[in-house]
Amino acid sequence: MYKNILVPIAFDENSDARIGMATSAARKLADDGARITFLHVLEQVPGYVASYLPADYTAQARKAIEDEISDIAAAVPGGVGQVISGHSGRTILDWAGDNSVDLIVIASHRPGMQDYLLGSTAAQVVRHAQCSVHVLR
Repeated sequence: MYKNILVPIAFDENSDARIGMATSAARKLADDGARITFLHVLEQVPGYVASYLPADYTAQARKAIEDEISDIAAAVPGGVGQVISGHSGRTILDWAGDNSVDLIVIASHRPGMQDYLLGSTAAQVVRHAQCSVHVLR
């Protein structure tokens, strides 16, 4: 069905279940020989917070996330892991457009008050993606 699938990954509470669901859905929707990219967007830590963190915090966090993404991707045929910096919604959309993605499989969560006011990453991706989007809840 799809040859180039993007699975954005967020490491927060309940992420293991959402990662498992997204991985399973991507595998079911993938053609033989499809590429499945697991992408984590590392958002910048605000300056007022960064001053309280150890100097090498960002490098250590990035390394830990790269290791985790690599492990996830290694378990999936055609899986590739990538960590990039930016704003989650915009960066996912830009990466998908730049890399000819034909499907984004993204997990969502139950919206809280801030999501109604600001919109969630999944909602932004659904509204602005130039390819198909499969949302899991």
